[in-house]
Amino acid sequence: MDDTFTGRVAIIGLGYIGLPTAVALATRGIEVIGVDINENTVKAVSEGHVPFVEPDLAIAVSGAVSVGRLTATTEVPEADAFIIAVPTPFQDDHTADLSYIEAAVAQVAPKLRGGELVVLESTSPPGTTEQVSKWLAGHRPDLTFPHESEGLPDVYVAHCPERVLPGRIMIEIVTNDRVIGGVTRRCAEKAASLYRVFTQGAILTTDAASAEMAKLVENAYRDVNIAFANELSLIGERLKLDTWEIIRLANHHPRVNILTPGPGVGGHCIAVDPWFIVGAAPDLARLVRTAREVNDSKPLHVARQVIERASRFRNPTVVCLGLTFKANVDDMRESPAVDVVVAIADAEPDLDIRVVEPFTHALPPELDGRPNVRMQSASDAIDEADIVVLLVDHEQFKTIPKTRLEGRVVFDTRGAWR
Repeated sequence: MDDTFTGRVAIIGLGYIGLPTAVALATRGIEVIGVDINENTVKAVSEGHVPFVEPDLAIAVSGAVSVGRLTATTEVPEADAFIIAVPTPFQDDHTADLSYIEAAVAQVAPKLRGGELVVLESTSPPGTTEQVSKWLAGHRPDLTFPHESEGLPDVYVAHCPERVLPGRIMIEIVTNDRVIGGVTRRCAEKAASLYRVFTQGAILTTDAASAEMAKLVENAYRDVNIAFANELSLIGERLKLDTWEIIRLANHHPRVNILTPGPGVGGHCIAVDPWFIVGAAPDLARLVRTAREVNDSKPLHVARQVIERASRFRNPTVVCLGLTFKANVDDMRESPAVDVVVAIADAEPDLDIRVVEPFTHALPPELDGRPNVRMQSASDAIDEADIVVLLVDHEQFKTIPKTRLEGRVVFDTRGAWR
């Protein structure tokens, strides 16, 4: 099989993964058409702008658009390869919502002529990529798909999960190793030829279900480690010990690497993906489930601490620093910081709550419109604060002098002011 991909690529979904992937291909000479149902996103990308914050992405998008390698539209075009990078949220029962993938497949199917590659990048439970092949076959019975034949199918289907860190996406999308799983071996090889266009790291080929599971395991591993740190922080509170100091000391052991505690776990990956493992084997995934429960309970624990301390004041002002799920990004998906503020506001609807978030100018829907919650600059908010709660360790917050916090009750959930 030819080891060099040539042709046009359509990327379905121009979010935190789809758009950087589009740029990575476009800046290496591939014609890329980005597709998104959000007309504002399409308009922004078409004009060379980025609809979210990610270091180094804006200049890359502007350059790719200006030379004509990257365009954007709301309609799926014909292409030689299709990359599906749409959301896979979990439902109320913690099973994966695959409706966005199914909708993308329905848009791609009519554009197939034979010979194309369809890659699922969206994180998904084992078996989803084969299901994509079956969905495509249902739409196009005139073509042969890889789940039906070990020979040469008319269309190749594979899974290549993203494994990048927000804030470092443009670096890691190129340098990280990639796992590529095909419905068949030929499918994996076909997909590898596409990702070799921009991937400097190793490309590891396997079957589709193993690739799907590997991505879930990566994030579940981190979730379990964070849950261990969060559980230690609860024990440390009871025993009146400094958990961050204990972890620092323990991590000097050559075979120990404990992560840091916080107000919970957020983002679309670590807070979501382990539930897909639980959903796949609910009777066996006991440790994974417990880790999720520990981390999911942490925001309410923090909120209760703040509420208890606020009850000792008369008409206190509570300042919450940060709303995003991690430092120095604008992404609030599954953010524990938002959950903390919501829990405080729900429990104390008359409490004066000020929110500081340097990476956005608007409150998220869960907080917008609440009369007791408003955004404010860090300086003004701290001036008026009785209680300061650090929820996200943005660089701007880490440099706040300790003298500015004197005389105030401080909850440092990130250990940034120790």
